[in-house]
Amino acid sequence: MELKIYQVDAFADKVFAGNPAAVVPLESWLEDDILQKIAQENNLSETAFYIIDGEKVLIRWFTPGIEVDLCGHATLATAHVLFEHENFDGDQISFFSHRSGDLSVMKKSDGSLELDFPTDLIEEIELSPWLTAPFQPVPTEAYKGKSDIILIFDNEQQIKTLHYDLHKISQIRARGVIVTAPGDEVDFVSRFFGPLVGVPEDPVTGSAHTSLTPLWAQKLGKMHLLAHQVSHRGGKLSCELAEQRVKIRGHAITYLIGNIFL
Repeated sequence: MELKIYQVDAFADKVFAGNPAAVVPLESWLEDDILQKIAQENNLSETAFYIIDGEKVLIRWFTPGIEVDLCGHATLATAHVLFEHENFDGDQISFFSHRSGDLSVMKKSDGSLELDFPTDLIEEIELSPWLTAPFQPVPTEAYKGKSDIILIFDNEQQIKTLHYDLHKISQIRARGVIVTAPGDEVDFVSRFFGPLVGVPEDPVTGSAHTSLTPLWAQKLGKMHLLAHQVSHRGGKLSCELAEQRVKIRGHAITYLIGNIFL
């Protein structure tokens, strides 16, 4: 069996920036074990698999370790592949995930892509020692979403120069731990650590912004926000809170096109 594979840098307008994702078109679902092995072989934070089913595009996302409920940058990358390489007709793609429901991506006039995702439900939790132990300096607030823990710090510099222990982070029972603070030139900055699911640090995490956007919208009293994920590769996102949805806009660029031989 031969499968096509794309690698796309999402939330970037040039290669070697943003967050790389693999995208694999399928005609029917392969065994989960095979999908997981492909993701493990790719060794990227996410590999997206999709099937076109009538007017819907069915999508699934795998880290090197597990299948996840939602992935923003790999959905952005998949939309880029459909628009730029797979002759998708139209300027809006309706995705469906059996874990996250209906999602959509719209191609904007400036060439950017806009994700339309459900807003995460977050709640403040106790800032317990097991949350503060991995970090120096320590956070000032803690929140819990569907999949991730969010820790608030005082300023952007603390996020950029944060000292952390990945082993201790992996003991936090969550898909990932998001650290965030007010930004100097943007509304907020963040980083994302997911060692428990095989992603030590994710360069740019679209799904994390379904939690961060409502949080910072409430704190800052504004619905339109500019965000910067300050990882080594880094990426900038435009975010909008629209009732129970979050709209996240960014660019994507193709890095490679190849074939998988099974």
